Amino acid sequence: MDFPPFDNALEKRFYQIWQERGHFEVSEDTTKPPFCIIMPPPNVTGKLHMGHALTLSLQDILVRFKRMDGYRVLYQPGLDHAGIATQNVVEKQLLAQGVRKEQLGREAFIKKVWAWKEACGGQILEQMQELGVSCAWSRLRFSMDSGLEKAVRLAFKAWFDKGLIIQDTYMINWCCKDGALADIEVEYKEELGKLYYLRYPLESRGEVVVATTRPETFFGDVALMVHPEDERYKHLIGQNALLPLTHRSIPIIADEYVDPSFGSGCVKVTPAHDPNDYAVGKRHNLTPLVIFNEQGVLNAHAGAFAGLDRLEARPKIVEALKEGDYLKEVQEHPHQVGVCYRCDSPIEPYISKQWFVKQEVAKGSIEKMAQGLAQFYPPHWRNNYNAWMQELRPWCISRQLWWGHQIPVFTCANKHQFVPLETPTHCPTCGDTHLEQDPDVLDTWFSSGLWAFSTLGFAQEGLEGFEGVKFNLDDLKDFYPNSVLITGFDILFFWVARMLLSGESLLGKLPFKHIYLHALVRDENGEKMSKSKGNVIDPLELIKTYGSDSVRFALAMLCVQGRDLCLNPKVLEQAKHFSHKLYNAAFFLSTQPATKTTGFNTSLGTYAKSRLNAATKEVRYALELYRFNDATTALYRFFWGEFCDWVLEFSKAFKHSQQAPLVFGELVAVFQEGLKLLHPFMPFLSEYLHQSLDQQSLENAPSIMISPYPKDSTQDEGLEARFNLMKESITALRRLKILLNAPIESASIESATALEVEDLQCISKLSKIPSISVTQSKPPKSLSDTGELGVVHVSLEGVDVSALVGRLKAQLEKLKKEQAKLNLDNPQFLEKAPKALLESLQERSKTILEKQAQVQKELLMLEG
Repeated sequence: MDFPPFDNALEKRFYQIWQERGHFEVSEDTTKPPFCIIMPPPNVTGKLHMGHALTLSLQDILVRFKRMDGYRVLYQPGLDHAGIATQNVVEKQLLAQGVRKEQLGREAFIKKVWAWKEACGGQILEQMQELGVSCAWSRLRFSMDSGLEKAVRLAFKAWFDKGLIIQDTYMINWCCKDGALADIEVEYKEELGKLYYLRYPLESRGEVVVATTRPETFFGDVALMVHPEDERYKHLIGQNALLPLTHRSIPIIADEYVDPSFGSGCVKVTPAHDPNDYAVGKRHNLTPLVIFNEQGVLNAHAGAFAGLDRLEARPKIVEALKEGDYLKEVQEHPHQVGVCYRCDSPIEPYISKQWFVKQEVAKGSIEKMAQGLAQFYPPHWRNNYNAWMQELRPWCISRQLWWGHQIPVFTCANKHQFVPLETPTHCPTCGDTHLEQDPDVLDTWFSSGLWAFSTLGFAQEGLEGFEGVKFNLDDLKDFYPNSVLITGFDILFFWVARMLLSGESLLGKLPFKHIYLHALVRDENGEKMSKSKGNVIDPLELIKTYGSDSVRFALAMLCVQGRDLCLNPKVLEQAKHFSHKLYNAAFFLSTQPATKTTGFNTSLGTYAKSRLNAATKEVRYALELYRFNDATTALYRFFWGEFCDWVLEFSKAFKHSQQAPLVFGELVAVFQEGLKLLHPFMPFLSEYLHQSLDQQSLENAPSIMISPYPKDSTQDEGLEARFNLMKESITALRRLKILLNAPIESASIESATALEVEDLQCISKLSKIPSISVTQSKPPKSLSDTGELGVVHVSLEGVDVSALVGRLKAQLEKLKKEQAKLNLDNPQFLEKAPKALLESLQERSKTILEKQAQVQKELLMLEG
């Protein structure tokens, strides 16, 4: 039959057929149990990365498994607008053309971003398809489509009306480029900075020295502070000091917050630009003094340095302090610096009026998680989640951007604020028609926090569809809560925790039953991938080199719960070799005479089916517990270690017998059933091989992806024991033949397991020893090899073993001398030798001792 090589063109054709036939869509059979996974929506900022490839592969493995297993599956696809990141990308493109967004205006700029989204989003969807992702494309959602905009408004209004969303002035994390950030959007980096010791003159006489890492902020000082029990400074409490350069008078106060061992033990208090100082200022009724604007430009409080960026001004301020003899000394000082998670700019603590979600919104989700109503895999993530939720602070949700969901708060001329569900024409309180909408947009994570239910029709009352999206009003009932969430652990607090609190608060139920958090994909050396290191791996390039199936299988092989994945090319090569092994096995079977069968009557066919049953049990168990690596191990062991290495080897004994068509028919059936077991991991190759063995064309054959997934079934333990003894016997006989290097005419097997006549014939053919019999004891003049299940004996009639014995003894003496030369029994040498040398010698010793043991075993067999 025609059995052409498998390539990327066939992958694309298969995917097209699956999509055209609607195999990815939700079944209309509502009697099936529901299963739902929502895709963590990739940002429309570029190409998919390895983290996306891992998440999507694991999700697709599960949904293909559940779809075949009789579930009504919804795999919900989508894309996220990624407010800060996407606006940054488009701004950079415009700046490269010499255009600032302010020159375009808000409306024109947003049109540019939508154009970018259409181009970039389309590329990302194509990349998902190359990976074989089988999501319901007719339901594709974008986090700023009209339906999700309505969901965002409803959620915001529900919390606003309950007083859970408030506008207030707090100290927040501020990026001078991107604006307000939530606490978890700040990353901390260890930096070798400087500690500046500044002299502050006292109004009376003398001076105090204050240490700071940010000398540019001293213009915002409103006090100096010491510990109340610090004997060095007790006498100064209540006095005033003068600010360097400007000579503004500030009080010296006492507070137990001060660490007397840091710096000089006297610290500056700058409530407008430090979160700890902000708290101190509130305790002591100090008025904050803001010294730079939202872009980080110093104002009039900085005197001669007004108009300079605060970082640009630092060296100039330091020089002025030095010239005025206010700089006592400068020391190197390692410290943590907060930077924006998007643009890497230094974060400024900044007092600003923003919108916040109060932490009380999470009360229900915290309680339900404590009751075990949703489970983490691996379970240790529950502790991380609990610890973070216990320290929850108000969530800053307003962002100073143009791209995103504009905050749906309107204010009339009479200062009445309200949140309508539709665009308003007048104030509901006073009827005023002069309305202004808040110019800020919502944090991206606000809308993505609703993803588990906003994509299912939340807020779409009476709406059968919009923008071509297919869903119905039962989707929320059928698929909420979602069955499982699969995503990276790095967005546990960004996204997962916020979905949990959003879903519980708005719908009264946690949004997931199971939460599987996978680890990071690192390079082969265990390093985190980054553009600066030059070790970023493009999943699309891997697909071109190894094929989609091999990439998916390799990622699943590496996915051990709680452990980072080191993407070693050897694992990808192993997965590629595995696919070649499968292809070669299918090709071999296609060349044999085979009678199509549904039953199993031959011993070899029954044995193969029994081993498939064992693999099926392992794979199912592993998938239900999200142990993807265990599932791939079971599949690899069955196909390569058992079916290809042994079952097909055994089949050679039947090639020219009358039983051949029946035997090979059964083996084809087992192999095809195994391909169904493999399909979720290697969808393209499994489809191709299954159809090829059925000798059906691509266009006409029913797809493997809608066939039933193999079920658990019993194993034939007695038959497996026979075949295990056969395997052990064949291996031992081949080993003895190599050792003797002489023709062997007869052998016997001693074991408690009974062997059939056909078993002995099979052993004879595969070991190429004409006569094989069963014995109860060791025959005279024979050489034996003892295994776990039995003992094989080969006759030494006519075989001269003296030369072999002599050769082995000489080899043993040589190994002993080689071992002695290593000098590892010399205490003085062991004490002085370098560690690296010792490790090398010990490894060599281990190899020599293993060889000695083997030679001694062979001698024992020959002389015993």
